[in-house]
Amino acid sequence: MSSNQDDHDTAPPVAVADSGDHGEGGKVKMIVSLVKKCLGVKDIASMRLSLPASLLEPVPNLEYSQPLDRPDLFAAINESEDPFERMLSVLRFAFTKDLKHVHGKVCKPYNSVLGEHFRAHWDVVPLEDPDDLIDRPSRDPRESAESGSVRSGSFKSSFSTDDFESVKQASTAPTSPEPSHRAPRVRVVYLTEQVSHHPPVSAYYAMCPARHIELRGIDQISAKVSGTTLRIAAGQYNQGLFIHLTGGPGDGEEYHLTNQTGNVNGILRGNFYLTMSDSVVISCTNAHPSSKHGGIPRFRAIIEYKEESWLGRAHFLIEGVIFVVHDGETEHEAWTKVKQVPHNRVAAAIDGTWKGHIRWKRVGVLSYPNTTSSVASSPSPSHAQLPRPSIPSASASRAEILSTGSDDWQTLIDVSELRAVPKEVRPLEKQQPFESRNLWRKVTENLLSKEYSDATKEKVAIEQKQRDDAAERKRTGVEFVPSYFDKSLENGWSELSEEGRKAIEEEMSEPSSYTLGDAKSTADQ
Repeated sequence: MSSNQDDHDTAPPVAVADSGDHGEGGKVKMIVSLVKKCLGVKDIASMRLSLPASLLEPVPNLEYSQPLDRPDLFAAINESEDPFERMLSVLRFAFTKDLKHVHGKVCKPYNSVLGEHFRAHWDVVPLEDPDDLIDRPSRDPRESAESGSVRSGSFKSSFSTDDFESVKQASTAPTSPEPSHRAPRVRVVYLTEQVSHHPPVSAYYAMCPARHIELRGIDQISAKVSGTTLRIAAGQYNQGLFIHLTGGPGDGEEYHLTNQTGNVNGILRGNFYLTMSDSVVISCTNAHPSSKHGGIPRFRAIIEYKEESWLGRAHFLIEGVIFVVHDGETEHEAWTKVKQVPHNRVAAAIDGTWKGHIRWKRVGVLSYPNTTSSVASSPSPSHAQLPRPSIPSASASRAEILSTGSDDWQTLIDVSELRAVPKEVRPLEKQQPFESRNLWRKVTENLLSKEYSDATKEKVAIEQKQRDDAAERKRTGVEFVPSYFDKSLENGWSELSEEGRKAIEEEMSEPSSYTLGDAKSTADQ
């Protein structure tokens, strides 16, 4: 990219020495050494760190960080004619997009290199009703583990998330028998590329053409040691996820999901666990004025991740509301906390734990179709026209939360019952040199064989190649140009390039063991 980036890439990295002890005790010592080097650093994610391979999980970052752990819920977003039900579907997807953090341990994947890319697809039945999740095979981790094995041999990592049990290549065999009582499956495809190395930024795009859904965004994190906690927040270019409905019931809608903050705790004790903080705001806009849809109001959601006490065990609690907004209003854009939302705007209350059961209930009539709030034309809404939803405090116990007004509550999702749906990835022999699994293949093989010294050598060779390429670009004055995405990052996403559209079309054309529903090509959308 810029000359400043190339200067950074050619500088020697900050190294953490391998202690030679690859047991848990040795890893903890190396991690404590790493934390000491990071004290006072404004953004650890922008540092050039060279870690021993023994500290890494055998999975590339571009594959690990993808947000489609449950593509069946992503594909269901545009199923309902009711805009409130579509917002509920977006919430279900939001709570399941990172199942790796619900079930998996805190881990460090491989750092991506400039120009590295990853692509995959899933053939799934869209799941609009949470009751349908009860019958899904991916609910059973044993069945998911079996289906994730590859024909050429299964590589087992230490992930507890089933999606990463096979890291060499994915099978083209079906992940589970197709239920005879369900409609044909639909394909969800995903493409991501590292478009900048300093700062480390990747662009991603996903789509389900059969359901007229697109997903795009920028993945970039900022990390800082705060006390004994590593805080991981969105980076400068990471504005969250953007879901665009290009047809169907929600034609013209775009949902914007902001990011919560992750906190890695227990660093000094070597007992790592992840908590979440801050709020996620889900906004819905539409290219078509609501008057064209019978005056149906827009819905917006706020989900607060409750701060954990530094004493006692973590509860992982969330609370939230879905509320109504109207065309031309802007005051709601400043609301990021549940308590800021006027009571008479609230359509539903949400609570639970992001690592388990999450429930919701209607408040008033605003969650029903073809209704408008009493403040639709009022510039000064009252805060007392509807009763305050019963939302437990952050200090409430799990038992208290589930027993309060249970007759009025409905299950939104129970993430403790779910596992990631295994992805389909082309065999290594069909992958390009900078495709993630192919690029890191030797590192992965050595890690899984516990040949840590050889894994580190292979990792260092990839990193040195990155520095050599940066030096050559600087010498010749050639600017790096991404292959699959445009360079622009300012909007929170990057448009697909011609090569990117071609890669999506190729992924859509990969053979399937299932009967797939009709899907329009990207060129027709």
